[in-house]
Amino acid sequence: MKKKKLVVGVLAHVDAGKTTLAESMLYLSGAIRKFGRVDHKDAFLDTYDMERARGITIFSKQAELMLGTMEVTLLDTPGHVDFSAEMERTLQVLDYAILVISGADGVQGHVQTLWRLLDQYHIPTFVFINKMDQEGTDAEKLIEQLQKGLDERCIAFGREQEQQLFMENLAVCDEEVLEYYVERGFISHNQIVAMVKERKVFPCYFGSALKMTGVKEFMKEIKSYMEYPNYPDQFGAKVYKIARDAQGNRLTYMKITGGSLKVKQLLTNKLLHQTLEQSEDVWEEKADQIRIYSGGQFKTVDEAEAGTICAVTGLTKTYSGQGLGIEAESDMPILEPVLTYEIQLPQGTNVHDMFIKLRQLEEEEPQLHIVWNERLNEIHAQVMGEVQIEVLKAMIQERFGVSVTFGAGRIVYKETIEEAVEGVGHFEPLRHYAEVHLILEPGELGSGIVLDSVCSEDLLDRNWQRLILTHLEEKKHVGVLTGSEITDMRITLVSGRAHLKHTEGGDFRQATYRAVRHGLMKAKSVLLEPIYEFRLEIPSDCVGRAMNDIQKMYGRFQPPVIQGEETILTGFAPVVTMRDYQTEVTVYTKGRGRLSCNLKGYEPCHNTEEVIEQIAYDAEADLDNPLGSVFCSHGAGFTVSWDEVEHYMHLGSVLQPEKEEETVEEVQTYLSRQTAVSSSWTDEKELEEIFNRTYKPDSSKRRNWNRNTPITREFNPEKTVKKQEVVEEYLLVDGYNIIFAWEELRELAKVRIESARDKLMDILCDYQGYKKITVILVFDAYKVKGNPGSVIKYHNIHVIYTKEAETADQYIEKAVHAIGRQHKVTVATSDGLEQIIIMGQGAQRISSLGLKEEIDAMKKEIRKEYLNKPVNGKNYLRDYMSEEITDLAKRKKRKEAYSDGIY
Repeated sequence: MKKKKLVVGVLAHVDAGKTTLAESMLYLSGAIRKFGRVDHKDAFLDTYDMERARGITIFSKQAELMLGTMEVTLLDTPGHVDFSAEMERTLQVLDYAILVISGADGVQGHVQTLWRLLDQYHIPTFVFINKMDQEGTDAEKLIEQLQKGLDERCIAFGREQEQQLFMENLAVCDEEVLEYYVERGFISHNQIVAMVKERKVFPCYFGSALKMTGVKEFMKEIKSYMEYPNYPDQFGAKVYKIARDAQGNRLTYMKITGGSLKVKQLLTNKLLHQTLEQSEDVWEEKADQIRIYSGGQFKTVDEAEAGTICAVTGLTKTYSGQGLGIEAESDMPILEPVLTYEIQLPQGTNVHDMFIKLRQLEEEEPQLHIVWNERLNEIHAQVMGEVQIEVLKAMIQERFGVSVTFGAGRIVYKETIEEAVEGVGHFEPLRHYAEVHLILEPGELGSGIVLDSVCSEDLLDRNWQRLILTHLEEKKHVGVLTGSEITDMRITLVSGRAHLKHTEGGDFRQATYRAVRHGLMKAKSVLLEPIYEFRLEIPSDCVGRAMNDIQKMYGRFQPPVIQGEETILTGFAPVVTMRDYQTEVTVYTKGRGRLSCNLKGYEPCHNTEEVIEQIAYDAEADLDNPLGSVFCSHGAGFTVSWDEVEHYMHLGSVLQPEKEEETVEEVQTYLSRQTAVSSSWTDEKELEEIFNRTYKPDSSKRRNWNRNTPITREFNPEKTVKKQEVVEEYLLVDGYNIIFAWEELRELAKVRIESARDKLMDILCDYQGYKKITVILVFDAYKVKGNPGSVIKYHNIHVIYTKEAETADQYIEKAVHAIGRQHKVTVATSDGLEQIIIMGQGAQRISSLGLKEEIDAMKKEIRKEYLNKPVNGKNYLRDYMSEEITDLAKRKKRKEAYSDGIY
């Protein structure tokens, strides 16, 4: 028979007595024979010298104990705010949590942070109010404080109180239970168990862990109110921690969440890859050894059943937050460092070797973000605070024998944008091809990066779209103001193109990265700085000084709250101005003031210009994050700067700026230009030059990159038209007439006629999709010797290249003659003679300028519809792929290294 197990975590603000409570529970359950004490440096769970020396928990530890017949794994987590990430990683494997609060201090700032995390991870929670043996502690006042500061459903359990009052307090926590209580006059034990499990009530107990007062009763109570989770038979596991033992063996700490794990069992991430096209390697590795730790000791087992917390050796590719088997990926940690430091090495140290070694520490503490700053030639790490720095220095000395120092800390800034822009990335060296169009929009503060796709699968295959979203997720894209990570932004894939033969996965990586950078360069960027949410408790006679200081720090605060001789100020202030304020508080309050700070999030920076000048980041000099795109000409790739990309891109823009109304003078100028175009159209020398450039002997290679190989045959317009008789409306377009009539296409043709032709084709594809008519685009090829004519199905339009000795005018005249009387036919051209002929055949005509005006109006309408579309609108990614993309995003963010180089 399989054993049933529970995992219970112990959390607290530093010095609340968390480890002491865990020690008491282990001792009273018989798991340890001696009751250790933190102040005596002999606590069972303080297994590291640094923990014993400092009297704080630095690394989460586990211990096994029995509560009656219930087998429990107790996880002791760090309480100091500098090690919050270690604590948060443990939350993902807990069945229940015990939150320890000091009765002498009440609800402190970090306690509220822990409470929010417990709610975020949906963990049923018991509260143990410790140190009730100290003078001045009042249980009634503490319960009131918990209900106001944490949750009104914090109810005192296990105390001598009127049973009816206790039941009434429970009943009001849930409507169904209240209805049951009103009808029957009592609440069943099973109902209370369910309420605890569903976080509808939070049982609170009082005692003293050091004196073991109330601890035994607490253990008996929580045993009666906890229930075992149900696990599936299929194997699953959640990785929550990576560590190394004294011999340097890599340990993967995990909770078995389904089935069981056996020694030498093959573990893989293959299941997660079965439906995803991506560049990440699939791995398979064996579980060499399964260890069950309790304190500093462990025992090995042959099999770990569901509910077991174990450490596995032999795995080299795992990472914190990873799901194995049927288990899903975890969300990213909510708490994050806001300070970055240079790690200064002793003279003569091999910097690159040391960097590789430090990356081992990043495996164990992913939020360190150990990075090599190429521009500064330095190793940088992100940390939570000074205590963590001291611990890191000791770990580096102990593990690698190197004595390092940390430079002055710098704030971790972030960037976002003010308004929506379209970013375009194109990557087309020889035999490579990809183009990506993204819409970058500002998001709500704290929303992070949100990805979406509204790109048609007719335009870009679903697998390519998935890959683009993968590349958006796989790295932290940096802004253009300071080179800081971007955030609070919605990035939507709206268009893209691949080549049937030459496109590879790495092409879209490059195009995607460049599209983001191009959009950021076009946008108005906003620098964001981290903000503290603070709670300042000071003597009332110091309030004036404190309020003045906060205003100088560009902070803001709520009206002061007076509690006896103390006054409490709460509010928000930039981290950069408040980070060292505790020292000042200690001085001017003569040691009676207390300041607690928690990261609230990011807000617009209060001194943007000063920070930009100080960091001196040059976006155009950042070779790791190129701004421009790569295009191809005459068989060779060439780089186009970001501000010229839109002149070369192959797909039409989706999000174009609103144009001002044209003046009469501008229209007249445009019309005169049209006349000049019409007259130059018959210039034989110019036509010959165009066709020689277009159809030189190796032109077929060039034409392959953006469309299917043309079907060459003797062309009969009547036969082509007959196949389309079911369609009522046609638009025939004189291609080169339009190109030389539209200024943007004419300028592009001067550089490269193929690019102008392709852009017109893409514009007409968009127009056809909007108008739902049959579009036939005709290009002259009458001067190409031996040309038999060809017809190409380009996406949703037909492209005609006329045969030798046949002009576009002649083809259009034949087509109009064949169908002009039976169907609605419109011809787009500015050739006056051609207009007269086609009108005589029953067709309508639209000038080149008229067609351009219609297309511009169409784009405005599309833009309007896009900006007004509901956020929760349907698309295939949200409907079918959201879970895969989300899991992939989480996995990518925790990867050991990112592939940031040129593909």
